[in-house]
Amino acid sequence: MNFEHTEERRMLADTLDRFVSEAYGFDVRDKAAKSAIGFDRAAWDKFVELGTVAALFSEADGGFGGEGFDITVVFESLGRGIVVEPFLGALVVGSVLAAAGGEAHAGTLEQIQAGTAIVALAHDEPGSHYEAVNVRTRAERSGDGWVLTGAKSAVAHGEQADFVLVSARTSGDALDEDGVSLFLVPKSAAGVHAVGYARVDGGRAADLRFDGVKLDAHARVGEAGAGYAVLEYAIARGTLAVCAEALGAMEVVKRDTLEYLRTRKQFGVPIGSFQALQHRMADLLIDIEQARSAVINAAASLNLDRVARERAVSAAKYTIGRTGTRVAEECIQLHGGIGMTWELATSHYAKRLVMIDHQFGDQDHHLERYIGFGRA
Repeated sequence: MNFEHTEERRMLADTLDRFVSEAYGFDVRDKAAKSAIGFDRAAWDKFVELGTVAALFSEADGGFGGEGFDITVVFESLGRGIVVEPFLGALVVGSVLAAAGGEAHAGTLEQIQAGTAIVALAHDEPGSHYEAVNVRTRAERSGDGWVLTGAKSAVAHGEQADFVLVSARTSGDALDEDGVSLFLVPKSAAGVHAVGYARVDGGRAADLRFDGVKLDAHARVGEAGAGYAVLEYAIARGTLAVCAEALGAMEVVKRDTLEYLRTRKQFGVPIGSFQALQHRMADLLIDIEQARSAVINAAASLNLDRVARERAVSAAKYTIGRTGTRVAEECIQLHGGIGMTWELATSHYAKRLVMIDHQFGDQDHHLERYIGFGRA
């Protein structure tokens, strides 16, 4: 198998890496992450102009990429700057609309790729504990439309989103794969309430409540009760994306830590000359390369059958969660006391790596999932 990127992907990666390093420094990112909206709209517009969102979708869906390796190229570059703009929502929601939205949602998909519509996935619920099938929000038929009732938690960019993609149960019981439907809900709809807050790793999220939200028939995406398969595929793409983001973040942390070991002196010599620290850093480098291999395998498996795809994605997420947490811990320790300060970017990268472990399911969840699909 040839793992070399195409010329187009290399050019995109070079362009994004250059923009992140030259125009999206840590000060810019930190200001955006702490702002009232949790990201920088000017930076978002520039990223979109560079083709970042369009690269996540196929030509048939209006983009120029859409494959697993297109996703990893984009999000690894974003990870180098721990970018807080709403790319993940665009990818996951856009993937659902591309797969099942049809003509009714083609316009919204165009807006997503043009960057004029901010979208967010509203799927996780209080107490769901990573189980994607655990959906208790309900949608009941009302004439030709629907009435939506329930709550969603930790919705990234939930305050600023123009539309939220909501998973709701239209039949069956919680934990049933059948009976889950998907709805594209305007954030401005009557009965939608958002309570926003700052995220630990930067940016903002919101808890959403839907109090009898009335939706027309066109709000439903795909067939009624058959939304889980589409959602699972879109979440697989999102999981691959955060894994690639973690790789980008780990590369920056590795680079900065190596530089610190070369310049920080103790007893008159660089601390990087101490054999114990060399061994710890060598172990980290091996772990990062193993994690990269797992992400490459997941990207190559994204369009295979369900079992192969989900096993590869869960294997990558487990490996990234374990490695990212260790990289965060080790690099903070290797920096010593300065590694704990807010002023040092390394501490913010470490927080993002730890939080990625919990996004779309932590290590334990994906290890159990990997084993479960192996029995399928």
